[in-house]
Amino acid sequence: MSDIKPWLESLGLAKYHEVLTDNDIDLTVASELTEQDLDKLGLTLGHRRKFMAAAVKLRSSTVVPADRGLPAQLPQQVQRRQVTVVFTDLVGSTALARQLDPEDLDELLRRYREACAAVIAKFDGYIAQYLGDGVLAYFGYPQAQEQSAERAIRSALEIVAAVARLKRPDGEVLQARVGVATGVVVSQVGGDQREQTVVGETPNLAARLQALAAPGAVLVSPTTRQLTGNFFEYVPAGEHSLKGFDEPVAVWQVRRELTVQSRFAARHSALAGPIVSREREQAFLLDSWQRAAGGNGHLVLLGGEAGMGKSRLLEALAERVGGTPHRLLR
Repeated sequence: MSDIKPWLESLGLAKYHEVLTDNDIDLTVASELTEQDLDKLGLTLGHRRKFMAAAVKLRSSTVVPADRGLPAQLPQQVQRRQVTVVFTDLVGSTALARQLDPEDLDELLRRYREACAAVIAKFDGYIAQYLGDGVLAYFGYPQAQEQSAERAIRSALEIVAAVARLKRPDGEVLQARVGVATGVVVSQVGGDQREQTVVGETPNLAARLQALAAPGAVLVSPTTRQLTGNFFEYVPAGEHSLKGFDEPVAVWQVRRELTVQSRFAARHSALAGPIVSREREQAFLLDSWQRAAGGNGHLVLLGGEAGMGKSRLLEALAERVGGTPHRLLR
């Protein structure tokens, strides 16, 4: 039976391990459970949502059975990938370990991890490791995502808020601090690795930023700040010499998410320039618009890999037709 316990622990749902195993549910069955099944097993509404979201990812993973004449271990492949890393830490955990009974501390850490895991799952992040009271999560890996940096920052802000709703046995609220960094990493795909980890300076930078953050604060790297444009309100937190980095790093603190009309304008307000090598696509969109305006209805589905310039093409079309009567719905 494929042990389901590590998977449940990664979701903060370890307390359901016994009831699931009592019902002969392992990883091969977990992805097929319905919400009604989970309700009968006693999972709360929030935990059912978390379980179902993780089950979708579990179903999408490729399992190669050894009894089909295929190699039991796939060859490893090295991939370069841009990833946004979120590192969360519980403030004052060392003091809590001295002050609380071990069972009370274990229960407190369990609730803290569950709160973090629920938020990370909400924004389709992947929890790579629990490091004591630290939580390491990836956005954009192992599955590529649109707007992974934005998802990461939204999760960081919600984690801070969620942890602030938790209380110690003496009634005092808990606090978290978060570091977020984006960069190119190297990952091993294939083989028999159980733990999804990446190699590069990005995880180290996220950890350094987390250590630098004040309680309740979210600090981000320059690349993360650049990628997320004006989606969030930032304040400069200065340049800092961080251990392991040769040059001082410019750090930004995230205050809150902003309401924006256009995703492209928010991300590229300071970087927008002319479109290069997209004449055919621009002509097609403009022709479809003109035909629709002439009474010949058209519907265009614009698709492509993340970062290929879909939003920029739409903005260019909006600029071209700006002088004609129309309604723009985003």
